[in-house]
Amino acid sequence: MRVAIYARFSSENQRDASIDDQIRVCRARAEREQWQVVEIFTDYAISGSTTLRPGFQGLLAAARAGAFNVALAESLDRLSRDQEHVAGLFKQLGFNGIKLVTLAEGEINELHVGLKGTMNALFLKDLAAKTHRGLEGRIQEGRSAGGRCYGYDVVKELDPRGEPIRGGRAINSAEAEVVQRIFRAFAAGHSPRAIAKTLNAGQIPGPNGGAWRDTTIRGHAERGTGILRNRLYIGEMIWNRLSFIKDPSTGKRISRPNDKSELRTADVPELRIVSQDLWDQVKDRLDGIRASERCTKVRASQFWKHRRARHLLTGKLSCGCCGGPIVQNGKDYLVCSASRNQGTCDNRRSIRRPVLDNLILDALRHQLMQPDVVKEFIAAYVAEFNSLQQTLQQERQRRERDQAQITRKLDQLIDAVSEGFRSADLQQRLDDLSSRKDELKRQLDKPLQSPPRLHPNLADHYRAKVDQLHLALANESIRPEALEEIRSLIERVVLSPSAEDPEGVEIELVGDIANMVHVACERKKAAPDGAAVLDAYRRSIKVVAGARFELTAFRL
Repeated sequence: MRVAIYARFSSENQRDASIDDQIRVCRARAEREQWQVVEIFTDYAISGSTTLRPGFQGLLAAARAGAFNVALAESLDRLSRDQEHVAGLFKQLGFNGIKLVTLAEGEINELHVGLKGTMNALFLKDLAAKTHRGLEGRIQEGRSAGGRCYGYDVVKELDPRGEPIRGGRAINSAEAEVVQRIFRAFAAGHSPRAIAKTLNAGQIPGPNGGAWRDTTIRGHAERGTGILRNRLYIGEMIWNRLSFIKDPSTGKRISRPNDKSELRTADVPELRIVSQDLWDQVKDRLDGIRASERCTKVRASQFWKHRRARHLLTGKLSCGCCGGPIVQNGKDYLVCSASRNQGTCDNRRSIRRPVLDNLILDALRHQLMQPDVVKEFIAAYVAEFNSLQQTLQQERQRRERDQAQITRKLDQLIDAVSEGFRSADLQQRLDDLSSRKDELKRQLDKPLQSPPRLHPNLADHYRAKVDQLHLALANESIRPEALEEIRSLIERVVLSPSAEDPEGVEIELVGDIANMVHVACERKKAAPDGAAVLDAYRRSIKVVAGARFELTAFRL
């Protein structure tokens, strides 16, 4: 029997050796059962309430590939503490004819999934409630229940029993001076962006040692975040502003503001940094900005929830110096965000959006997908496809051999039963082999995917199609659809200062060749759903607009 071991621990406070210990005891069990360990999957310091774990996802992928017959872990809660995830894992492994075994529970069945999954879910809920209760008690004592706030140091103390007293804070004089400087500058009429640039120019480290951003200073009005809205600076500690919950569809943790009735406060006058008069001046200015007609219209429209890209390169632009985003400045100029908002990037070059759009469209039409590039791509595509087909064929032959071997074993066991030999172990063996045979049959019934056929005049087809899309941009009724299709051809555009022209900009366009091919072939998708995507089909094309072009390395 081929076995895959899974090990995990959830807290950064636990030892890495915990993983080694889990693997060691699982190996010992495999040796006693005479199982062959073929895979080991691990996740370090990751919660068991999410499936977004590299090791866990690797286990599922290997299971779908039929790489093992038994999944082995120390206990069921190592695999997951979520009821839905435990049931899904059990169902997925069962579909692939794989047993799930743990050292604590033995071979897992439906009863384990139901009861143990419920117990694990209740454990997480109870743990969260106890943690929340402990943090609330800390706040009532005037101690912090969160992380380190800018302007303060963590005070480490011990109680009479030698246990750490958590939540102690003291003013950091150097950072407190920066906080006061920010408040004075804003009260004097400076914008958060200008303040951030000044602090960065003075090489003053921001919170967590990073660069200052305008959002770090102004924060979020409803959530009370940001330097200018932090009430701890006037000696008022507020806790329980947010609740955190995991999205069941993604497993990612999201925050939600709590009702004001759920907030917990404590007066800590010894932690005041900003005078009441200065705080009131800043608050009046913040309230005035928020009540302005412009901000009111923005909040009422909530454009960020339903907006569609209005420009060709929205979300596709990045700076070649710092890697950060390129943003609009003024009416139609594009500049590096880090340079404009923080002053931390030396890329001071700008380019007008219409000029850049025309250069990119010209490159898409005339430079990308040139015949020699297409020829190289098709050659790589054919070689990659042949290699993949050979690998798939070898895997298919292996499964056919396994199927024939299992059929022979089943025939032998059936002969033994017909001769009167019966036992529980024999029946279990029959069931295991039958399940594995059924799974192999399902896998062998799946036909090998054929590659998309590439036309020899692919480049001509591509240019004709892009010309049509370019003309469609002038038609307002179909412009949004044409814009989206052209945008799909662009992976990214990188803007860098030109080495030859002191005022020039070098533009590097990276095209998505998979979408370029399917546009040329007028296909709806670059590859069938569920099909293996060839490495060659994942290539990009890179071109420096107006100068040169080349195929980049595989992007896997």
